[in-house]
Amino acid sequence: MVVSMDRWIGKVAIVTGANSGIGAAVAKQLVEAGLMVVGFDRQCEWMEQVAKLHDKKGQLHPMKVDICKEDEIQEAFRWTSNNLGSVHILINCAGIAQETTLWNGDTEKWKKTFDTNVIGLCIATREAVKIMKAEKIDGHIVHMNSISGHFVPNIPLFNVYPASKFAVTALTETLRQEFNQLGVKIKITSVSPGRVDTGIVKRNNFDMNSKVIQRMMKTPAMNAEDVADSILFVLSTPPHVQIHELTIKPIGEAV
Repeated sequence: MVVSMDRWIGKVAIVTGANSGIGAAVAKQLVEAGLMVVGFDRQCEWMEQVAKLHDKKGQLHPMKVDICKEDEIQEAFRWTSNNLGSVHILINCAGIAQETTLWNGDTEKWKKTFDTNVIGLCIATREAVKIMKAEKIDGHIVHMNSISGHFVPNIPLFNVYPASKFAVTALTETLRQEFNQLGVKIKITSVSPGRVDTGIVKRNNFDMNSKVIQRMMKTPAMNAEDVADSILFVLSTPPHVQIHELTIKPIGEAV
């Protein structure tokens, strides 16, 4: 199997959650591979710094987008089409985890988790597919999933997070079936990492003094670049090859 990113050079990729963590690593590697990357995020500081660099093959275009707001997502897709061209790749990296419980939980935190991890992902995917289908583009969509989307890890206070990732697993297969029914050749891939040291626990205000969190933080972990490498591998497969689900774990991970 020939693995190459050459067919994507000069094409447009949209990456959600692109200002930090896995999204930032993916955006950087796609730019280095020669793509025009539009990064969606509520914060754009890192992207704005990278966008100033001119020693890369591609380009990065930061866009301030709240993935929980449908109108902002739609406007960002319109801007991309009007200014750069049709999207060929969508990487759904935006995701959050909120510290609460199911037995006595915070409803707003539940809603924010599903709005970000599920509904926002669905809206961005819909907007990308409409363009790909209309323009007859054999594009590629990648959903950033988690091993928590395949079993429920024993991590207190993760509440609805595993449920949101189980939804991503189901959405990936449902979309594959819809593509088959439509007769399009758009690829869909779920990438499910184990523990990745991206700072998501700290960014989402988990209690860093919790014994559970401290124990978890001592377990083996990958970095964001490791996961980005796996996403570029998925994208680099030949047009007739689809990696439907890719699980990636650090050596020594117990689960």
